[in-house]
Amino acid sequence: MALSWIWVGMAATALVFGALHGTMDAVSAAALEGAASAVELSLAMAGTLCLWSGVMEVLRQSGAADALARAFHPLLRRLLPRASRDGETLAALSANLSANLLGLGNAATPLGIRAAERMAAGCGGVASDELCLLVVLNTASIQLLPTTAAALRSAAGCAAPFDILPAVWLASALSVSVGVLTARLLAGRRRLWC
Repeated sequence: MALSWIWVGMAATALVFGALHGTMDAVSAAALEGAASAVELSLAMAGTLCLWSGVMEVLRQSGAADALARAFHPLLRRLLPRASRDGETLAALSANLSANLLGLGNAATPLGIRAAERMAAGCGGVASDELCLLVVLNTASIQLLPTTAAALRSAAGCAAPFDILPAVWLASALSVSVGVLTARLLAGRRRLWC
């Protein structure tokens, strides 16, 4: 709801300043040009997202996604020991991590929500340290294939949209490391702040 008010405020501000400065024709032209660019970007992104969602479905149908998820079970058991006691939660966490590795945030989100709902069931309305760590892991996820960023670069006319891979690998590995370390350091300290 707040975002709607922000957009309305921005549009109203543009209209007011356009009227005050006598540039309503430029404001109208910019609005139409922005709308056209948004549609073009949406179509370019939709194609790429369909491609990678199809790849994820092929991985799921072939069993490769399950194998990748099983490979993460030992890591997740170490990071989230209480959550990994429940098989369904562990499966959702593993699938979420796999989708994030492939850069499929749109496919990872429902899996992360399912895992978070199951983890939050016994928290009594207060996020546990493991639930906070799950949020950190999803926010700073390591991406082997940054498909969304590559799709944006491709839509903008980049000839080699995946040439950012080394930088993405380094940045995402560092962000996950710092996020996990910070979450571990702050675990349990929120009780002191309440």
